[in-house]
Amino acid sequence: MVVNRSSGKASFGQPSGSFSVYALANERIALSVKQYPIYEFTVTPDSNCQCNVLAYIDRLPQEVAEVVVKPLKTLEQIKEERAALAMVDTRMVSGINILESPITALYQAFSKKEQNKRWIAKQVYRDDQRKVVQELLRLYVAYDIIDLPEADFDSFMLFLNLDDDFLKTASELELITYIKDKYEHFKRFNAGE
Repeated sequence: MVVNRSSGKASFGQPSGSFSVYALANERIALSVKQYPIYEFTVTPDSNCQCNVLAYIDRLPQEVAEVVVKPLKTLEQIKEERAALAMVDTRMVSGINILESPITALYQAFSKKEQNKRWIAKQVYRDDQRKVVQELLRLYVAYDIIDLPEADFDSFMLFLNLDDDFLKTASELELITYIKDKYEHFKRFNAGE
């Protein structure tokens, strides 16, 4: 776009970048090209009443959002992580040991500190489980088993409601079949949103 800043008139140049416009001496002309800075010059006529301008405009620097590339884990790595899922033992007195140490059993049952330990262990376990399922979903998306944007992983994992034992012990085929089936239902329930 060729803009005469003095008169306010504008016209398009050629796709090659060349242009021709009528202007008076000392008028300001601006060249506007998408993704390039605006280039301005003042019309200074030569002896033929022309003003030839040859200008090279550098492209604006591109700002690209940071991209983090994470390699996909293999099915074998995820299988090992699934099998290794375990809740941290918070050492509770149970069974016949309650009779041997009733005060310890009462302390563990009602102490806020002991309840917090159990709660933290449960949250760490859930977080580990969530990470394993996320890796599975990333892999299934990469292999076109399901077509789920990563932004929907959390709501789909909630919908999945995977049983802990099933997650740890299921074969790859059982997991793929289960998740793919649940995904079809998930899509149907969320189609109207």
